[in-house]
Amino acid sequence: MGAVISRGRLINVLAALTLSSTLYVAGSQAAAASADGNPALVSQIAAHLAAAKGVRAQFTQTQTLAAMKQPPVSTGSLLFLRERGVIWQIATPYKATYVITDAGVAEVDANGRRVTTHSAQGARGVAQVSKMMRAMLGVDLSALYSQFDVQAEGSAAHWRMQLTPNQPQIAQSIKGLQMSGG
Repeated sequence: MGAVISRGRLINVLAALTLSSTLYVAGSQAAAASADGNPALVSQIAAHLAAAKGVRAQFTQTQTLAAMKQPPVSTGSLLFLRERGVIWQIATPYKATYVITDAGVAEVDANGRRVTTHSAQGARGVAQVSKMMRAMLGVDLSALYSQFDVQAEGSAAHWRMQLTPNQPQIAQSIKGLQMSGG
């Protein structure tokens, strides 16, 4: 049984989860690169991700809450399909599945039936989450750089990126995210 989450909290959780993902992308061309921002490597990673129809990822989210001594940790997986949206599956500490599209967010039960639906109009953060996902997955580097300071290291075959919010609204909810792949 999933936890009950208000519409506003759902959007915040989805945004935080989206931005806390560690991406493991299979297959890539090898290309050497150095550290310290490395816009050339960021462009290579973006080109590789943009060429894919979709990306599978595992995520671990750690929330920092002043009222809790031990931060809650969520884990799960996501499937981002550029043409369709995101299927977000939380595995721990509870099980839940969300389908995120430009039209809104739907919670789906174990049988594939919609439990709740929130339209993008009714949930202002949905469009922002979708925009951030697309930017993160290489479709729009200008959108990525407009929302994050980006540091990349490694090569196209084995890379790590650190994204730090440069917009106060995002920084209120997200300290940063680390992604890796190759």
